Amino acid sequence: MIKKLHVLTLVVAFAFLGDVFGQDSVVVKAKENRLIAKANENYEQYSFSPAIDIYERVLSKGYVSADLLKKLGNSYYFNADYKDAATTYKRLITSYESDAGPEYYFRYAQTLKTLGEYEESREVMSTFVDLTSNDNRAEVYKDEKDFLEDIKNNSGRYDVGPFEYNSSYSEFAPSFYKKGLIFSSNRDTGNFAKNRHTWTATDFLDLYKVNADSVSENKAVKVEDDINTRLHESTSASTKDGKTLYFTRNNIVEGKAKRDTVGVIRLKIYKATKANGVWGDIQELPFNSDTYSVAHPALSTDEKTLYFASDMKGSLGESDIFMVDVNEDGSYGEPVNLGSNINTEARETFPFVTSEDILYFSSDGHPGLGGLDIFATKIENRNFDGSVANVGEPVNSMMDDFTFIIDEDSRKGYFASNRPEGKGGDDIYSFLETTPLLLDCEQQITGTVRDKISNELLVGATVKVINEENEEILSTITNSEGKYELFLDCKEGNFVRVSMQGYITSEEYLARSDGKPKIIDFYLDRDTVTAGFGDDLAKLLQLSTIYFDFDKYNIRKDSEVEVEKVIAAMDKYPSLRIKVNSHTDSRGKDAYNLWLSQKRAESTINYMISKGISSERVTSEGFGETKLINQCANGVNCSDTEHELNRRSEFIIME
Repeated sequence: MIKKLHVLTLVVAFAFLGDVFGQDSVVVKAKENRLIAKANENYEQYSFSPAIDIYERVLSKGYVSADLLKKLGNSYYFNADYKDAATTYKRLITSYESDAGPEYYFRYAQTLKTLGEYEESREVMSTFVDLTSNDNRAEVYKDEKDFLEDIKNNSGRYDVGPFEYNSSYSEFAPSFYKKGLIFSSNRDTGNFAKNRHTWTATDFLDLYKVNADSVSENKAVKVEDDINTRLHESTSASTKDGKTLYFTRNNIVEGKAKRDTVGVIRLKIYKATKANGVWGDIQELPFNSDTYSVAHPALSTDEKTLYFASDMKGSLGESDIFMVDVNEDGSYGEPVNLGSNINTEARETFPFVTSEDILYFSSDGHPGLGGLDIFATKIENRNFDGSVANVGEPVNSMMDDFTFIIDEDSRKGYFASNRPEGKGGDDIYSFLETTPLLLDCEQQITGTVRDKISNELLVGATVKVINEENEEILSTITNSEGKYELFLDCKEGNFVRVSMQGYITSEEYLARSDGKPKIIDFYLDRDTVTAGFGDDLAKLLQLSTIYFDFDKYNIRKDSEVEVEKVIAAMDKYPSLRIKVNSHTDSRGKDAYNLWLSQKRAESTINYMISKGISSERVTSEGFGETKLINQCANGVNCSDTEHELNRRSEFIIME
């Protein structure tokens, strides 16, 4: 007679972070087919997904624990069911605040943000920050309403010092000229008025140069020839050969200031050319106007594009940043507004473009510390849609900070500010950039994915990048060598998540970084277990150990939840039969321990029977101290905790 075997196939898909699981799965059809081919046509097959289904069954009966809520919440979280995840995590931190731990506050905040609950997310994230001290996510935390965190993250990257040519008047608008600088000052006018950065400034500023030639070495002298007038000159930009100078001047006609219809003296950009060592041929640019201002020129590295500020028609705010083509024949194209990503309804002004195509500008429309702040954005290939970043303190302050320039070879530069500790109305400050600002930063992430036990390279594993809003940014699969390559935004925090059929999902968080390439190798635990008779259901369900108190055989309250998980599984699979094996520690007489373990096994199945499980589906056996799981045998000195590990129950699958 052929013995009939009932093989139970259990496929348990656990999405782990640490040692907790989170996502359920179904029996893979190919796996079913292989089992069917191997087994008798009378084999019974089960598709067993314990995570969400069984835990919900347990909760519906009123049994709850912190561990259960953690695992259920993670089940929803890793399956992108953020609504149910948020509900579960809220219950966890409300009912088990001391057991929740910072990780669950973090995930709860993320789910709330995904659901658009920004204010509540911010409150929960604040708790996460309070609970952590060295977690990168706490350092880079931000949300849509907390721009100060962004500024904080960008601060501390500059060593700021004095500018030796400041006076008790105003100095601002430094620009590189030859090996020195040109800047604007009212030091010869006796006018102490502050804040030159307005469209209507009427005090008389002039352009000065330092260290640009033998005449200006170690002192500030006026730019010679016809550049300066009795009116206002400021903000300049020169070509690399020093032969062309663009600068800002009051609208002037026949040597006199010209006002518009409302009495405002507008600003215009002029171009001067040096020939035989003399500045001359001064012309105003064709897109100037008597009805709006055009000011603050800046040249691209190739000198084919001129950037400037204006309130001309088409401006979004009080002043916008524009660009215009500089043609080879000396003519100009049509001015183009840089768009709403850069320009706001307020003031954007004082542009400067670096050799690495970073546009710096001042604004009081983007979130800042107060007044005008300096911002930066990448504009490579004339793409103006990149992120706009506040450069942070100490360059920015609660006052107006503007006219920022930097040499990207030396990382040295200058800016102006009207902060109260200055020497004059506006002062120029020098700085050294010690850490580059991360703008549209792309970081290469490479690595392999392997089986944790066999070290076998896993081909076809899915590798995803998930942002802090739980949105999938990109994904790839491992190649024939188990390798992957990704490029992610290193100025933001990201999760790199690896999944593969038959394995536990693994994830690593990457905080914002300096963009250096990083290698991350993943070693995945298997999550598919084919169980025959004699296997322990507790391992498949990831149960906590069913513990008993010393010299007791009644089930402890903290173990009832674990037994309920077994009951839920048996409710779902009516033909599932279980043998409960109970064990004791080595303390006490051997015969007594054997009796005690049998009583514990019987107590366990009696509990299950009291909850509706048929007595025909459960049996029990006590093993006393015959199967210890550690060294704590008779005569060995062990702690109470070590002894407790031996006081346990197992749930063995039966025919």
